[in-house]
Amino acid sequence: MGSIEPPFEIVGDPARPGPFFFTCEHATRLLPEWEPTPADRPFLEDHWGWDIGAADLTRALIARTGSMGVLSRFSRLVCDPNRHPDDETFIVARIDEHALSFNRDVDDAERRRRRQRYFDPFHDAVDRALRARRAADAPVRLCSIHSFTPVFLGRQRPMEIGVLFDRFDEEAWRLEGALAEEGFEVALNAPYSAKDGLTYSADRHGAAHDLVYLELEVRQDLIATPESAAAIADRIARALDIFAPVSSASG
Repeated sequence: MGSIEPPFEIVGDPARPGPFFFTCEHATRLLPEWEPTPADRPFLEDHWGWDIGAADLTRALIARTGSMGVLSRFSRLVCDPNRHPDDETFIVARIDEHALSFNRDVDDAERRRRRQRYFDPFHDAVDRALRARRAADAPVRLCSIHSFTPVFLGRQRPMEIGVLFDRFDEEAWRLEGALAEEGFEVALNAPYSAKDGLTYSADRHGAAHDLVYLELEVRQDLIATPESAAAIADRIARALDIFAPVSSASG
């Protein structure tokens, strides 16, 4: 348990913002205000609590592309910045048969408090940074970074990277090809589909700032250590050249 202020981290140099703006909504398993019980801890350690490797991958991509990004500083089990606050999964009270101790008595007032303390500041930070980019007439593409489990409900997930999109089909297809050329097994709108509303953050900020946006899902076993995340980032960063804004890519 620890205290954090603010509930987000800004990475990158605003003076050299680069061609991309990255977000990582599930960057940490931190509970800023609560002490988990021993029974809670396994869920915080696995995909329920955070996207394993996503923060290391995001930081590495920011460094390799000279870009900027915003990462969360609270577990998705506090509240989920990649879900609408009205979504029933915005705060998860129970996982299988286990009632999470820190979410057991969450009422409407506590939902509002968590939204104001964690969710809103994270998204406000993204909005401020993107408004500054737009005001400076600096072209940028938005990319949300997540990870997924190799096995779900007993079934193997063969893809290594998923390119999630709901509007920008051509950009997604081109990035899929570039990632495949880097040797990845790539799937479109898998293991989740943006067309099912599962890319809340990218959709929200892309639409608000009139940006081309995508979400990348990377299988967590590929990025489970800082070293492996750095190696994967080298390959993804090369592929992302094809997704860069034209003026940035050519300049």
